[in-house]
Amino acid sequence: MTSELGTGTDLLDRVRRRTRDAGYGSAEPVVVGLERHGTAPIYVASGSTRTGSRLDGDTVIYTASLAKQVTAVLAALLVREGRLDLEAPLVRWLPELPVWAGEVRLRHLLSHTSGLPEGATFGELERSGRDRTTAVVVEALARCERPASAPGSGHRYSNAGYVCLGLVLERVTSRGLAALAEERLLGPLRMGASRFWSGPEPHPPRAAPLDDAFPAPLSLGDGGLWSSAADLLRWNRALADDALGVTDLVQTPGRLDDGTLLDYAWGVGVRAHAGAAVFRHGGRWAGLCAQLVRVPGHGSLVVLALDDDEDRASSLADALLEEVLR
Repeated sequence: MTSELGTGTDLLDRVRRRTRDAGYGSAEPVVVGLERHGTAPIYVASGSTRTGSRLDGDTVIYTASLAKQVTAVLAALLVREGRLDLEAPLVRWLPELPVWAGEVRLRHLLSHTSGLPEGATFGELERSGRDRTTAVVVEALARCERPASAPGSGHRYSNAGYVCLGLVLERVTSRGLAALAEERLLGPLRMGASRFWSGPEPHPPRAAPLDDAFPAPLSLGDGGLWSSAADLLRWNRALADDALGVTDLVQTPGRLDDGTLLDYAWGVGVRAHAGAAVFRHGGRWAGLCAQLVRVPGHGSLVVLALDDDEDRASSLADALLEEVLR
């Protein structure tokens, strides 16, 4: 492995070994970041981007569904300020949607219990020659005659739900989601490598490009966030320290309308390991696998791999979790 930064030789050696044991060879493109509570972060990186640049902790990479927790934290800030009512019906802010959207509450979007149809799948859009943008997703939803299921009745992961949530935030604040995130989160948290990107180019300047045949979607809210391992550890640190004043809120698990507790909070999964609470989410796109894990009181980790082996990235995150808790 190359591009190894940080302190703690023993920990660095173990992170390097666990990365190798997970199946990442010395030339495979992967960046690992790990930070224990109160210590400097450690990075282990190898391989190159498609343009030949060496990967390191500052390489800007597409993060796919890791964006959902950023969207959710923006919503939490507006809830705290009394500007966003989670019991408001979706149709209040998106009147272009059909009448069934009147039964969907904003809290349903956060916990993936909205029952929204996907609208336009990635495959459908690819076959039609259209990019997946926020506008295209909402247009597709507007043509759906009925929801996929009754809102609040079950947990069904929904990218379209977070696209809608991102658009709601824009309409509440009269600000684009990229500008809103920069002003309220990315700038104050000094996440200088991070930004929401809606095109028209397939990736931001100086970012690691994906396969030209499978460019990242341009919809915002469900995805659209480009970031680095270093910035994502800063993000986890800010939530662990409650720097934004909403950590308790966004770590609260969702519920179905009948009160059934879910293992999903605000844009992040809720787990437990060795007696510790674990907040975790993955991201997946063609040529990209991401894992971001936060363990309050212990530390956090990130895996950004430029390949399609989701199981391998998840297994590496499992192994690194043991180092965080060690």
